[in-house]
Amino acid sequence: MSTLIFGHKAPDTDSTGSPLIWAWYLNHIKDQHAEPVLLGEPNTEAAFMLERWNLPKPRIIDDVEDDQAAIIVDTNNPAELPANINNADVQAIIDHHKLVGGLETKGPIDITIRPVACTATIMYELVGKDVAQMPNEIKGAMLSCILSDTLAFRSPTTTQADEALAWGLAKDLDLDPHEYADELFAAKSDVSAFSDAELLRMDSKEYAVEGTKFRVSVLETTKPAIILDRKASLMETMTTVASEDGVDQVLLFVVDILNEEATMLVPNDLTKTVAEKSFDASVSGDTVVLPGVMSRKKQIIPNLKL
Repeated sequence: MSTLIFGHKAPDTDSTGSPLIWAWYLNHIKDQHAEPVLLGEPNTEAAFMLERWNLPKPRIIDDVEDDQAAIIVDTNNPAELPANINNADVQAIIDHHKLVGGLETKGPIDITIRPVACTATIMYELVGKDVAQMPNEIKGAMLSCILSDTLAFRSPTTTQADEALAWGLAKDLDLDPHEYADELFAAKSDVSAFSDAELLRMDSKEYAVEGTKFRVSVLETTKPAIILDRKASLMETMTTVASEDGVDQVLLFVVDILNEEATMLVPNDLTKTVAEKSFDASVSGDTVVLPGVMSRKKQIIPNLKL
């Protein structure tokens, strides 16, 4: 039976690229049969990465069967994983997020969680000397993951390890990392084909504050006006998505990569309270600009208050 490798339910570049990277390592270096899979459609940036590096799009699965061998990457949160995950045979976790808890395994497993910006950075360190055998398409995926998760080194989650590795990979691939990042972000900013509900779920994580459940959605873009022009319909759809997903409220942050700030939509009193108490913001309309806020992991979720 193949070992399935997957990330979270809203596959961004890291959750799309990291399964491919680790599957290459297991298949070609460790001689273990592994298959990268996705838990949903990749976002536009991740799709661009697949096409740019001529990588096959992994198949999409809805759930895992009992005793299915699995490796989890770029998350350790059961809410972001298949419903049957605790009945699968999880063999390893490779992640860069805080430990959430709630996963059960059939035996001892390898867990690697390190405080870096990107799962791919950890994988490079774990592969060790065997990176000499890494083909360009896998290096391209790795570079894409790092540039995406660090927002081309603008995110406060960026570490020296992430940046040094990105520059090294870019040199190997004869690329300027900033120019390539511009291509990635242009692809990420093209959201014209997505419905409001798809946008709200595209890059989102569930998080509870004092018993109130939120879907925390982040849209990183170099063209925030394209998304904010849809503000009215997005705010209407927040109610529908919250109801369908079993949460109390959707929080949407539109991150302006170039100006290094986030605009939070404020459709009601609950979101106004969150904005004022979490970010010490003064809210007078249905949006509020949060200067310097770039990272959900480091600046948004840890600060959420009611």
